[in-house]
Amino acid sequence: MEGRNLLRFLFFLVTGLFLLLFTWSNFPYLPSNKAELLDCTSFSPWCTSKSKPHLTTNPTNPTRGPRRHHSSDVPHHPLDPLTVQEINRVRTILSSHAPLKASKRYTIHAVDLEEPAKPLVLRWKKGNPMLPRRASVIALVGGESHLLTVDLATSQVTRDDVLPPSGYPTMTVEDMTTATKAPLVDGNFNRTIIERGIDLADLACLPLSTGWFGKSEEKRRLIKVQCYSLKDTVNFYMRPIEGLTVLVDLDSKQVVEISDRGQNIPIPNAANTDYRYSAQSKPTNLLNPISIEQPKGPSFTVENDHLIKWANWEFHLKAESRAGVIISRVMFRDPDTGLLRNVMYKGLTSEFFVPYMDPTDAWYFKTYMDAGEYGFGLQAMPLDPLNDCPRNAYYMDGVFAAADGTPFVQSNMICIFESYAGDIGWRHAESPITGMGIREVRPKVTLVVRMAASVANYDYIVDWVFQTDGLIRIKVGLSGILMVKGTPYVNMNQVPGQEYLYGTLLSENVIGVIHDHYLTFYLDMDVDGSDNSFVKVNLEKQMTANGESPRRSFLKATRKVAKTEKDAQIKFKLYEPAEFHVINPSKKTRVGNPVGYKVVAGGTAASLLDHEDPPQKRGAFTNNQIWVTPYNRSEQWAGGLLVSQSQGDDNLAVWSDRNRPIENKDIVVWYTLGFHHIPCQEDFPVMPTVSSSFDLKPVNFFESNPILRMPPNVENDLPICKPDASA
Repeated sequence: MEGRNLLRFLFFLVTGLFLLLFTWSNFPYLPSNKAELLDCTSFSPWCTSKSKPHLTTNPTNPTRGPRRHHSSDVPHHPLDPLTVQEINRVRTILSSHAPLKASKRYTIHAVDLEEPAKPLVLRWKKGNPMLPRRASVIALVGGESHLLTVDLATSQVTRDDVLPPSGYPTMTVEDMTTATKAPLVDGNFNRTIIERGIDLADLACLPLSTGWFGKSEEKRRLIKVQCYSLKDTVNFYMRPIEGLTVLVDLDSKQVVEISDRGQNIPIPNAANTDYRYSAQSKPTNLLNPISIEQPKGPSFTVENDHLIKWANWEFHLKAESRAGVIISRVMFRDPDTGLLRNVMYKGLTSEFFVPYMDPTDAWYFKTYMDAGEYGFGLQAMPLDPLNDCPRNAYYMDGVFAAADGTPFVQSNMICIFESYAGDIGWRHAESPITGMGIREVRPKVTLVVRMAASVANYDYIVDWVFQTDGLIRIKVGLSGILMVKGTPYVNMNQVPGQEYLYGTLLSENVIGVIHDHYLTFYLDMDVDGSDNSFVKVNLEKQMTANGESPRRSFLKATRKVAKTEKDAQIKFKLYEPAEFHVINPSKKTRVGNPVGYKVVAGGTAASLLDHEDPPQKRGAFTNNQIWVTPYNRSEQWAGGLLVSQSQGDDNLAVWSDRNRPIENKDIVVWYTLGFHHIPCQEDFPVMPTVSSSFDLKPVNFFESNPILRMPPNVENDLPICKPDASA
């Protein structure tokens, strides 16, 4: 009897520890008392406190103002996200909707604004009546996925579609936490852990999406759970219990299968795995403090919570549970005419694909699609002032819905700041031989919109960077902790010559497995209007005629307008260079060139997996680096609406194969930023950030250099900083 009570005590201890760790990693702050809750009657248990400093709307100075209280938020723009009050109303309306009311079990997996029709938003002006507010809801009802529309004006559910059973919605946080508890009530699992010599109190477990590998995995929601040892380190990722995988039914919370093929693989040591500054035995301080000072304050404003104005840019910004950040209605004020011109209607991170290159039993399924399976916005972390974002940053929260429909706040989820790294916007100095003493230089200052998400071990930093010359740079940083594999080897000299490790030996008993990262971006370009064309500008070698020139060859640019979707399915080729333009054929410059923007490629790693490999079927949106499709409001998520356990029958590749017309149409450009990652010892125990980016750059959009009239810096404009007396 005493042994049984001890086991129960250990179980509750481990469960509590995991829930605490998971909550810390997924929710920015837990209230310590009821007085700190914003609205305890309507918020979920994960309601965030406003006791931390927070920046608010102030058109003249965006980094000063009273604390935000989301319970009183109201929408000011048709694209503003749902407010706390609106999410609560959605929950109330759904609770009386007959199919949900009759169901013994239903869960809410997404509650987001159902954006009004694009033409209505384009016509809407500030001061006009607000367009009807509707919520789009994805729910699981009795095992079926439902897509519902809730009309907030009429308090009615106006649509309730049962979706095809080819996938499941994004997992809720509740799904993930309960899944990791399921193995702990299974006797076989507990015996396995004890036989491995692990104290149950030191256990930390992770919920891992299963992908799809055949009919045996259909008709039930499944997840795999793998566990690690927390003993002597917070960095449990570096202490895997290798080869132990538990298959769990997400709905019944029952263990379906336990696979244990790593009994002879030791758990790696905890030594040197802790990445916290406080745990370093010899902290290294190589730099003096650095900060950008803005004596007149930032140059950007935030109006009505979501409208950003900076330099000549104006755009709408909001947090979203799946995409993380959505940038909309991007416009640039022409320096010659003073008119706002459309550049992009909407941009977002559509999907991730992260396949690990290890086909063994405990690894083959690790082919994550982080946005559709886990929710990129749901995994967002509160940004750390002065380290994630500089001193004069403005912070924006996200407001999302829990599995029961109650709202919670992801605080400090997005930051906005101006950046100056000593870069040059443009310059020219005349050579002394001209006799003209000219030296003209302009500094490059940018506006950065940033979010960071920790999807379990990996951290992703996504920046939308706006330049004064009209360029938009989308930059992705990868950091965090590797997902590693246990091994019996402590040195490469022990590895038999014919054995392949599927990665790199990083430390004793630790292998960093080779993997890829692909991020596919949705870019609804509206260059001076919605009807645009995609043009591939090929650079081709041309030979000169005999006797025509001392030159034998030159490069010639030839332009080809894509007529249909297949014309715009682009695979990059190093020796077949090209530019990729989005133009408005009905708008021309003074000298007759069509106005446009071009995609400047970067992060060009391409997937090498076989197209018939089940993970690649699901991730077929990475088969090309660029796709162009006609605008369709139902086609926003590159991996499909329902991604968990999807089979690849509803994704960007499937849509594009319809080969619809795209010339002089409202078109969407999809760009995939790719990374191959062969881990190295420098990635242990936490990875230095690796970044890549691509650009959207004006091409004949302006009549001339749009920052020609920008002034240079002069000494009197800058703050005078006195040296420290102790220096």
